[in-house]
Amino acid sequence: MGMVSFYTSGFDPALIIGQIFAMQALMYISLGAWLLLLSGLAGRPATVGLEQIFSHRSIQLAYSGSWISSSACFLNAVTGGCFLCVVVERAKKCLDFTATVHVLHLCGCALYDGFPGSWEWWVINFTSLVVMSLLGEYLCMRREMQDIPLFYRR
Repeated sequence: MGMVSFYTSGFDPALIIGQIFAMQALMYISLGAWLLLLSGLAGRPATVGLEQIFSHRSIQLAYSGSWISSSACFLNAVTGGCFLCVVVERAKKCLDFTATVHVLHLCGCALYDGFPGSWEWWVINFTSLVVMSLLGEYLCMRREMQDIPLFYRR
């Protein structure tokens, strides 16, 4: 009884809430790391503020550092696909968790700086949603299709 199988049928709200919390936390941690890395590579001060994460203005083309924020969002989507494979483990749940992460991010952005009105923010986040979901599904399907060893060899 000690091991939890992801093939159990049943609704486990505590597990789902834990997975949502884990995905959201991992996404913000990795976004901050990508922003730090790209800022450092661009020769800018390696600091990350809430403005870069939650403001839709940081992605507008008129903003001088928008390419850093846009690139970080795209790289974060790739990283998020890998996180889905580890946290969610099921291909059919990847779109649900990806959409949840992005809707919660939209809510955070709306609370921080108002509802995003720039088309650049919407394009970046929609592209991020698609990339993260498809990569997560691909990686989860690969994992699900692996052979199950019947005998343990030493």
